Amino acid sequence: MDVSLFDFNLPENLIAQSPAENRIGSRLMVVDRQSEEVLHHQFADFPRFLQPGDVLVINDTRVRPARLRGRKQETGARIELLLLKPLGEDRWETLVKPAKRLKPGTRLEFGQGQLSAVAEEKEEIAGGWIVRLEYEEQDFEKLLQELGEMPLPPYIREDLKEPERYQTVYSRHLGSAAAPTAGLHFTSELLKEIEDMGVEVAPVTLHVGLGTFRPVAAKRVEEHQMHAEYYQVGKSSAACIQKAKQEGRRIIAVGTTSVRTLEAVACRYGEIRPCSGWTDIYIYPGYSFKIVDALLTNFHLPQSSLLMLVSAFASRETILRAYKEAVNNQYRFFSFGDAMFII
Repeated sequence: MDVSLFDFNLPENLIAQSPAENRIGSRLMVVDRQSEEVLHHQFADFPRFLQPGDVLVINDTRVRPARLRGRKQETGARIELLLLKPLGEDRWETLVKPAKRLKPGTRLEFGQGQLSAVAEEKEEIAGGWIVRLEYEEQDFEKLLQELGEMPLPPYIREDLKEPERYQTVYSRHLGSAAAPTAGLHFTSELLKEIEDMGVEVAPVTLHVGLGTFRPVAAKRVEEHQMHAEYYQVGKSSAACIQKAKQEGRRIIAVGTTSVRTLEAVACRYGEIRPCSGWTDIYIYPGYSFKIVDALLTNFHLPQSSLLMLVSAFASRETILRAYKEAVNNQYRFFSFGDAMFII
């Protein structure tokens, strides 16, 4: 299958540069997979499409302020480092910009010398490097809070005035290099309203890493390789999801990261059970979903693995028709954009 089949035309002015004034102020497109009917709503209307007994699966990962701006020690040239995944012993998988003329042994400095990074090994992805960090601060996460910035996607050019708007209200476990953006639409009040109507909310964790930033460079969909990301499913969530599935109740995933967690566990164990590990599951058309019955997601980049995942869930034709309608109706796209609920 050719990657170009997942392309679409998107006017640049529809790429959301900032979050909606209120989290639930975004728009919501509802797409029925069977009838292909498309409905237009506000996100505040989301509960009306739920029913008692549904299980809403959320990703409670929290984003690190993992973007560091500094200089090369040797030349003083400006450099930007994005921490993606810890490899142990202060070694990290990163993206470096600009990566030209970087070579093993190059030392990068951040802040007033509180943090240094030594380039060790180049990776296959453009700008990808493994670096070793050096610092004296005992609490690394505290140091990162001081020196780091929120790692907003490159298509967002405006500064984020409130960093918490790039966190979900239910974020708990620090470890992501990007937000699970479908969850950004929820408020605590809306979640309580959903629970009060008899919907169970089950958190899982998937720390978003390189897979989100890595474009599909292959010409054919099947040739793309996802990078592994860490996931964890706790006892109570596993029991809740597994029981609902056995009873024929709907499992509704909030975001593609929740989908990948659930489907990865089901592929590995044949059921949802308490577990943790790393997954590089790659979902594209032809995949048979084992757990997820409905999906809440944002609008994704052309030719991206995320667009392929939602196309696997609804069909490429249905999704691209819905995207065309979204463009015609001036929906906001990508991380800070509007939402789509596929039922």
